[in-house]
Amino acid sequence: MGEQATSAGSGDRFLGDAALRWARPAGFVGLVALVAAALTLTKGDEQAATRFYHAYLVSFAFYLSLALGALFFVLLQHLTRSGWSVVLRRLAECAAANMLLLAVLAVPLVAGLHHLYHWSHAEAVAADQLLHGKQPYLNPPFFLGRLAAYFLVWILLARYFLRTSVRQDASGDPALTVKMHRVSAPAMVLFGITTTFAAFDLLMSLDPHWYSTIFGVYYFSGAAVGFFALLALMVVLVQRAGRLTSEITREHYQDLGKLIFAFVVFWAYIAFSQYMLIWYANIPEETVWYLRRQSGDWSAAGLALLFGHFVVPFLLLISRGPKRRPGVLALAAVWVLAMHWLDMYWLVMPQAAASAKPMLVDLLCLVGLGGVLTAATAWRLRRQALLPVRDPRLPESLAFENV
Repeated sequence: MGEQATSAGSGDRFLGDAALRWARPAGFVGLVALVAAALTLTKGDEQAATRFYHAYLVSFAFYLSLALGALFFVLLQHLTRSGWSVVLRRLAECAAANMLLLAVLAVPLVAGLHHLYHWSHAEAVAADQLLHGKQPYLNPPFFLGRLAAYFLVWILLARYFLRTSVRQDASGDPALTVKMHRVSAPAMVLFGITTTFAAFDLLMSLDPHWYSTIFGVYYFSGAAVGFFALLALMVVLVQRAGRLTSEITREHYQDLGKLIFAFVVFWAYIAFSQYMLIWYANIPEETVWYLRRQSGDWSAAGLALLFGHFVVPFLLLISRGPKRRPGVLALAAVWVLAMHWLDMYWLVMPQAAASAKPMLVDLLCLVGLGGVLTAATAWRLRRQALLPVRDPRLPESLAFENV
């Protein structure tokens, strides 16, 4: 019975030439956009260079969060021995495998270190007692060493789970599932530590005088809700290409909608907790970060996040119906992803710009990195099945129904 369930409908479980139809234009547009964005550096204008590197960091933090969310999803499914999500896991595994490419795409951040991070200037550290006290942690060599360590952990974890899952496609060995279950627990601990400190280093240290002990959780919450939205969108696109049309059902869409809804609420809870504690304590060193984001038109961006990142998706997804309709869920996913990008923009850009008005370079970085990563993901999906075809829990996933 299980073997029949596994083999049924196998003809649409490979992306095939459809991957090339996505990868080639996405890669071309992405490379052109990145080159166009980088041309702003040829002006020799210090302000233009600062804007470019901050715009690049916004989009890099956005796409890195999606890959981290994918890795979290894979680890979580193995850690909880989940059966319902098996048909979705390969898409997440391939999205998480972008970590190696993201490590390469981090090179411009290294080149723009002095444009991004005030603490990287020796003269600034010498003139600031607080920066001098933080210098053992906030210094370029240690920063770059930590960044390399984070990516090493993420790359190894993503490659391990994808390769082991693909090996099982060929061998059908159930022991590989047990092995991945066992690795998932220590992997989740490593994931939590590295994601937290990466958020501190890449984003929170943009203002080295400010700190929040839950900033890492804030970044993680956005990463999780962003990836769940991306996964829903990926499923819709794959099914519109005629793949996995019978394997992924409205039952799976409903659970994806539940995850988006749950982590929208979690993001709002963490955002409110961080803001409330800092507002209540009213310590100048802490409030200055929010004061900058409540001045001028940045306050409008903050209100857009309040309503767009929480209220709108909360009301849209609170009922059962929209979660079970792929078209509606796809629209909600696009909206959530747009708000997640705005969140990254709101975190980074006030350090470089007095106005919240986006510029062309912001869009070029978003499209450029997105195009390259989309091409890489599509190309990776071309080489193996779109779901773990011999996972022992696949029959359970194919037969999944919400109670």
